[in-house]
Amino acid sequence: MTGCPTASPGRPFGRVLTAMVTPFDAHGAVDLDKAQQLAKYLVELGNDGLVINGTTGESPTTNEAEKADLIRAVVEAVGDRATVVSGAGSYDTAHSVRAAQQAEAAGAHGLLVVTPYYSRPTQRGLVAHFSAVADAVGVPVMLYDIPPRTIVPIEVATLQELAAHPRIVAVKDAKGDLLAGQRVMATTDLAYYSGDDPLNLPWLSVGAVGVVSVIGHLAADRIRSMIDAFEAGDVVGARAISHGLLPLLQPFTRMPGVTYAKAGLRLRGVDVGEPRLPLVPSTPDEIGSISADLAAAAISLGVSA
Repeated sequence: MTGCPTASPGRPFGRVLTAMVTPFDAHGAVDLDKAQQLAKYLVELGNDGLVINGTTGESPTTNEAEKADLIRAVVEAVGDRATVVSGAGSYDTAHSVRAAQQAEAAGAHGLLVVTPYYSRPTQRGLVAHFSAVADAVGVPVMLYDIPPRTIVPIEVATLQELAAHPRIVAVKDAKGDLLAGQRVMATTDLAYYSGDDPLNLPWLSVGAVGVVSVIGHLAADRIRSMIDAFEAGDVVGARAISHGLLPLLQPFTRMPGVTYAKAGLRLRGVDVGEPRLPLVPSTPDEIGSISADLAAAAISLGVSA
């Protein structure tokens, strides 16, 4: 199985991963130069992993060639300084297998495979789907459990069964069921990553090994410091850092994460273009609100990459 450059014992994909937005140029085309600049910026900010071609990367509106080009560009940009994980899941198992194989061929170190959405498969169907994707590649797989988007959760027994697969090594959890997660961690070797920024510290407290973040675009260094503090036994310090990041969570109640991340990056001096439809750019009022939230979190504005 291909190794991930920032893997360590119990952390197959690193510790701090940002679900990276996909930069577009003024005409709406994928901008690979900006993608490389953004990837380098995020690594320098404190990320040791990047998840590309995910929901925050606008995967529903990028085509297969764009996804492969993006993988190659980002891997080239970060070298061995970060693990590059590519989204490869969809509601179609055959398509997911092809996407996974293409991502591996393009150089992705690992894959993020979401629960099939819309069709609402059974738990047996989930085992068959995830196993088919993992069987088709030689890189490690992170399952993405996000029932708010997919409707169907991955149940504890299903995760326990999938944990036996040699390439299924981790879970990105956006389900928010800390009890279920603890049961899986207590009975399997699956590594848990928080996939929901408001729960980053709570997940660490029950055994998660890292995060896949959206606010990591803006505060990966602070997230890394929070993890460091918690693991050093400084729970009060970790809590203080988490509390300081609360203003960065406010925009999620007002707009999609993609829109927020792109606007926030622009305010930081990193222009990655606008989202593709059906997502729309931030309004002036929304940008003003994001600017205020960044200021409240002591995030500097206008810092060029």
